[in-house]
Amino acid sequence: MKILVCISHVPDTTSKINFVNGDSEFDTNGVQYVINPNDEFGLTRAIWFQEQQAANVTVVNVGGPDTEPTLRKALAIGANEAIRINATPTDGFFVAKQLAEVVKSGGYDLVICGKESLDYNGGMVPGMLAGLLGYNFVNSAVEMTVDGTSAKVGREIDGGKEIVSASLPLIVGGQKGLVEEKDLRIPNMRGIMTARTKVLTVLEPVAADNNTKAVKFEKPAAKSAVKLFSADDLDGLVSALHNEAKVI
Repeated sequence: MKILVCISHVPDTTSKINFVNGDSEFDTNGVQYVINPNDEFGLTRAIWFQEQQAANVTVVNVGGPDTEPTLRKALAIGANEAIRINATPTDGFFVAKQLAEVVKSGGYDLVICGKESLDYNGGMVPGMLAGLLGYNFVNSAVEMTVDGTSAKVGREIDGGKEIVSASLPLIVGGQKGLVEEKDLRIPNMRGIMTARTKVLTVLEPVAADNNTKAVKFEKPAAKSAVKLFSADDLDGLVSALHNEAKVI
């Protein structure tokens, strides 16, 4: 089985977020980048298939040379090879179009994406990719097994979980739950050294339209200052909750 895991290069969730040029661009200064958490769950599941069913795992990213450390980390975790499409991921359709070309040329049986990246939260790419390829698609996956050319996927739905079956080739949009957080892989020294010798192929992008454009970003309003009350001032606390916070 050939598996392709789509990797987004996103800011660490602990990073301080700022914008520049009239709040139209993300400020990358001092920001640490990581594998998109939803993608990391998918990658870990793919490595499980590699270990249990001898699957070959390739990771792919749309981005510039600055994303290669993220791909190298995925290789250190256990992926067999990596592909970087040399383009800025400015639009969901553009990214899906690039990934579709890789899938078609590589003949992959299973493509695992995160259901969304945690920077833009667009949630568009997995579905668009399936539409461009005409492949079966299951989103919000929290469990998955593959037996031959058939997959069984558990997906999160409102109030519960739905189990669906689908034939390969298949696109899966994964999320937290696809593996347990305790099972996420941390690269060890051997993996890091081995990753340096693994193949990282750089491809030029195919022509594709950017159908959307970020015009402006806005940060959430700052939280108001915390008001503290002494343990003896219960009347003051009740009054503030009633008259100021209006929660009682």
